[in-house]
Amino acid sequence: MKIGRLPALVRTTTFRLALLHASIFILFAASLLAYLYYETAGRLDRQAGSDLNAEFQELSAAYRGGGLDRLNQSVIERSSARGKFFYLLQSPDGTKISGDFDVLPAPPPPAGQVVDVKFGYDARTASGQPTRRSAEGRISRLSGGGVLMVAYDVGDLGALNDRISNVVWRSAAVGLVLSFIGGVVISRSVARRAEQLARTTEGVMSGDLTRRAPVAGSGDEFDRLSVQLNAMLGKLERLVASSRTAGDAIAHDLRSPLTRLRNRLEGGLTETNPDAQREALSSSIDDVDGVLTTFNAILRLSRVQAGASGSFRRLNASGITDQLAELYQPVCEEKGLKFAYSYEPDLFVQADRDLVAQAMANLMDNAVKYTKPGGAIKLVARRNAAGAVELSVIDSGVGIPPAERSRVIERFVRLEQSRTEPGSGLGLSLADAVAEAHRGHLVLADGEGPPDRPGLAASLVLPAA
Repeated sequence: MKIGRLPALVRTTTFRLALLHASIFILFAASLLAYLYYETAGRLDRQAGSDLNAEFQELSAAYRGGGLDRLNQSVIERSSARGKFFYLLQSPDGTKISGDFDVLPAPPPPAGQVVDVKFGYDARTASGQPTRRSAEGRISRLSGGGVLMVAYDVGDLGALNDRISNVVWRSAAVGLVLSFIGGVVISRSVARRAEQLARTTEGVMSGDLTRRAPVAGSGDEFDRLSVQLNAMLGKLERLVASSRTAGDAIAHDLRSPLTRLRNRLEGGLTETNPDAQREALSSSIDDVDGVLTTFNAILRLSRVQAGASGSFRRLNASGITDQLAELYQPVCEEKGLKFAYSYEPDLFVQADRDLVAQAMANLMDNAVKYTKPGGAIKLVARRNAAGAVELSVIDSGVGIPPAERSRVIERFVRLEQSRTEPGSGLGLSLADAVAEAHRGHLVLADGEGPPDRPGLAASLVLPAA
């Protein structure tokens, strides 16, 4: 007979969690109840057995010390005291000598042996009503041939044991029910959180990139997962939004150089002057170089964002800024810009030298490009108040409005909509990607200019090593 698949509920993780919770709770409850039974009813049983053994040993000692007469005297005294034990002493021929019973509840054992017995006997209640009681005892064949039985009534003890047993079993049943209820409550809570995450991902897959996973604020693993998922969705939304405009931006940036390239090549075909042909080819090469520069920037940015972030090693960041200062100081002077450079020693970071140098070069290129002659550019390498290494380029150029600073780090975003200045809109995107690859961040803030024209301070902040 083929067994069908388990129901869907049974196959869920939440059901398994509920079953696990119930099993652990039942195991704990069973262990606790077993311990309670051992310390109550079990202790009473052990105490009764220990008292019976002590009583039997005392009578045996009396027999060894004074024979049958001494034993008979002890039995009479103990029986008349009406303690918790019952006695019967018989002669070798089976005649009752003394005690509470007339006959033995079981045949006597051979000489030198002892047997334990359980039996019932007739008794009367305090009101005189007949009743049947239970007893346990020990029967021994004496060395002289007589028989001694010592027993105790287990009626009250048995009733107490039954009561304790009932309590234990009822508690176990209640614990079983409560464990399943608790398991269901926990599993429903887990299932609800998981269902919320599933609905979020379904909404995103259907095209709603604004969907976010709910955060309950408890700080548990579901909250941490939701925070990470929301961060991923936010980045995905930004990348998708950037990709939607990337085609237009690339077309806008490449249309002009490609159109000029075609016109120059077409003109070169009709030109008969060799010097004019060489000039057309040279200009065409410049246009091709510009196109290749744009595509190389796209490739570098894609590689960094994909995780191909080069070789990381411990290095002094001021060595990178020293080279940048040496390279860009004459460039600034040629454009009529004041250049200043300051640094602190021992700015060690765990970084890829080429990537950091490329990111800082992009920031310097932007500063030179957007700062008018007579302005100033400052390159600073220092350790900030938090102990991180901060490499900053501060200019007195046009700056970036605070409302646009989160947008300009996206691909192909250029605040100059006419795009008359050369560039691809990838410089800040690459710098931000490099910072992220080094577990740092890019900070854009006002420069040191007047309030109406503060300029821009672009800082690459990297963790110190």
